[in-house]
Amino acid sequence: IIYFVSYFSIWFGLIVFTCMVLYLTCTILITEWRTKYRREMNNQDNNAKSRAVDSLLNFETVKYYNAEDYEVHCFEEAIVKYQQCEWKSSASLALLNQTQNVIIGSGLLVGSLLCAYLVSAGQFQVGDYVLFGTYIIQLYTPLNWFGTYYRLIQSAFVDMENMLALLAEQKEVSHLHITVLMDFELAVILTDAVFCLCVCVCSTEVLRDVTFTVEAGQTVALVGPSGSGKSSILRLLFRFYDPQSGWIHIDGQDISKVRQSSLRSYIGVVPQDTVLFNDTIGNNIRYSRVTAADQEVERAAMAADIHARILELPQGYDTEVGERGLKLSGGEKQRVAIARTILKEPQIILLDEATSSLDTQTERNIQASLAKVCANRTTIVVIYRSGCVMLC
Repeated sequence: IIYFVSYFSIWFGLIVFTCMVLYLTCTILITEWRTKYRREMNNQDNNAKSRAVDSLLNFETVKYYNAEDYEVHCFEEAIVKYQQCEWKSSASLALLNQTQNVIIGSGLLVGSLLCAYLVSAGQFQVGDYVLFGTYIIQLYTPLNWFGTYYRLIQSAFVDMENMLALLAEQKEVSHLHITVLMDFELAVILTDAVFCLCVCVCSTEVLRDVTFTVEAGQTVALVGPSGSGKSSILRLLFRFYDPQSGWIHIDGQDISKVRQSSLRSYIGVVPQDTVLFNDTIGNNIRYSRVTAADQEVERAAMAADIHARILELPQGYDTEVGERGLKLSGGEKQRVAIARTILKEPQIILLDEATSSLDTQTERNIQASLAKVCANRTTIVVIYRSGCVMLC
């Protein structure tokens, strides 16, 4: 600006200053305004992908109810909404680019007209006219870079909003004054435990004043109807959450002051809903102790009464189980989960309806195997029928 004022005149400095201010102001304002379209586009993109993945993962349910056309229609609607948001985002970007071009073009036009007038008046030479045009075009390059990078940075922040919101979430489990769990005879004590689970904006009390003791090596069954909080007790023991009040002690140590990794190394869990990775059966069993040898994996499979079934498969332990273990039956997946827990050799065993997906004969075999595994180990069993208390 100083150069234009000193070499040309104050009017040229004013033209350049006005162009710069308008360019920067419009770039910032329009970029801020169009972020809402970028955000909507991201949300619709997530919705479309979620709909596609959800339909593919639950393809059996879709076919059960002959809902293929409905799923296609829902996916088409999601894609159309995404395309509409994408068009708005692209149109707002085009508006930004055109506004920037108009500002620079207007500055060049006004300056050129003024320069042409001064040339015709004999105050400027033709070379000054060319020089002005060259300088203002050179000024456009850094302004263009500013607009581009500002827009890209703003778009990147919008794209990272979900990740940043996740990182800003308050941890439900505190790690203050953490210690390492010591070797001991593992007795579990719950004292006046109260646990509330937040659903949407409401807080639902799941457990209230729960107190019980499990001596070392003892087996205790938690019996009750669905939704009574049995599985929540296991999650509290595993420190997925901490109780709002009360204490949980393992052989005198408050587990809220124990490092999660140390606590969990002593605990083995067979969950109600078995989750398998899209990997081989052998690797899914070995997941609880990745350094285990093949012979140890096979012994765990034998104890879970699935070794013979695995050998019947074309590739044996190298057979892929598919997404979420879809290539295996419900009972086979649960036996793989039991084998995984057996391989870990934990000192505390938590069984969340571990035989719920098994037939009567297999259930008896698994109960016999688990009786050996649970021997001399602290065991907590979750069941919903008192008639099932036959495990250990």
